[in-house]
Amino acid sequence: MLKRVVLILTVLFSLGFSENLFAQDPEFTQFYANPLYLNPAFAGTARCPRINLNYRNQWPGISGTYVTYSASYDQHFDALAGGLGLLVTNDKAGQGTLTTTNVSGIYSYQLNVNREFSMKIGFQATYFQKSIDWSKLTFGDMIDERRGFVYNTNEVPGQSKKQNFDVSAGLLGYSKRYFFGFAAHHINQPDEGLIGPSKLPMKITGHAGAVLPVGNKGSETFISPNILYQKQQDFQQLNIGVYVNKGSIVGGLWYRNQDSFIALVGFQQHFFKFGYSYDVTVSKLTNATAGSHEISFSLQFECRPKKKKFRTVSCPSF
Repeated sequence: MLKRVVLILTVLFSLGFSENLFAQDPEFTQFYANPLYLNPAFAGTARCPRINLNYRNQWPGISGTYVTYSASYDQHFDALAGGLGLLVTNDKAGQGTLTTTNVSGIYSYQLNVNREFSMKIGFQATYFQKSIDWSKLTFGDMIDERRGFVYNTNEVPGQSKKQNFDVSAGLLGYSKRYFFGFAAHHINQPDEGLIGPSKLPMKITGHAGAVLPVGNKGSETFISPNILYQKQQDFQQLNIGVYVNKGSIVGGLWYRNQDSFIALVGFQQHFFKFGYSYDVTVSKLTNATAGSHEISFSLQFECRPKKKKFRTVSCPSF
């Protein structure tokens, strides 16, 4: 019974049964392993073709878990003075009761301010579709006080799908040792309501960090302190953490909003990288959620020798 109630509440809050209720974006713990999702200005920052694949299973211990998939491709083009990117995400809530699919095209323009500092500005256009499986929902008039859910509901289902267009933008500044960025997603606040108007609130993201060598010159050990802040409607999130990179091995530890600790381990070579992270919930939901699991995989391809100097972003891989 409790599991069914949790599922119903999850979907109701996701849909927005009044104009005062709003959905929020799925999140990825490994922010820099999914750079186009974090900030569209990251498109083309690796110069050569890059593919990123991401999977997140949030709170598997609760009925109606959230599972999110993401795939992206990006590359820099000298003829365009910037990068192009393609990003596809799919989010399933309530064991597939509510499904959201996004397909985004991204362009980022690169400007080398001086010999040490570069900037990129990115623009993102997204087509999204949100759908609901009404057959997986249960309602109060279906309950018999002794036998449970045995009756047919008199509730009239709303529309099953909603499609719309979304616009986002981002800014990125970086040098060899430090970087910072800002992104605004859902600038046009598109309507995503399935049973009435429901605007998708704008999401604001700010992130910054540095990559600092440890030890003697030429050392393969680096430490990277980072901070990320996000705000969407009344929801705010602050992540503070650090990455440690020694050769091919990467480790990380983050603290988020008095809600969870995040532990990460990754392996990277020149052509590919793989990462796994686990969110340890420390709020009142500790015993119920079973944490969150996330996996990332990336392929970095070779390309033709650059015709002119190109500065890539020295930021964490995960």
